[in-house]
Amino acid sequence: MLYLTRREQFSAAHKLWRAEWTEKKNLEIFGKCANPNWHGHNYQLFVTVKGNPDLKTGFVINMKELSSIINECIIDKVDHKNLNLDVDFMEGVMTTTENLASRVWDQLEEIINETGCKLHKIKIVETENNFIEYYGAK
Repeated sequence: MLYLTRREQFSAAHKLWRAEWTEKKNLEIFGKCANPNWHGHNYQLFVTVKGNPDLKTGFVINMKELSSIINECIIDKVDHKNLNLDVDFMEGVMTTTENLASRVWDQLEEIINETGCKLHKIKIVETENNFIEYYGAK
């Protein structure tokens, strides 16, 4: 079993905010992430798949194909977008990186698994100090 990872990047804005809370409570809980005028990140998305190399090609998956899947299903939908307002698969959820990672998994799992390998991990780096790793709901 081999593990292969593709990195893609995107920039997106979001705001962490609960309408039923006061501004004070939102700022207390979410800090700068509750900025009324939004804020953004330059995210790095790492998609790791696992499988055995094809006997003819030597690939677990063709990296070009994996990149195309990630770009069509995720990057084209989130890059230079507002995660709260513009991204269909984030509708109705708090736009934390934790939720983003699980929603990215949901968007990619079936399509990647149809290629003959399995989705293993989603890693999203939000800042140089903060990242999330998600291995699917098990």
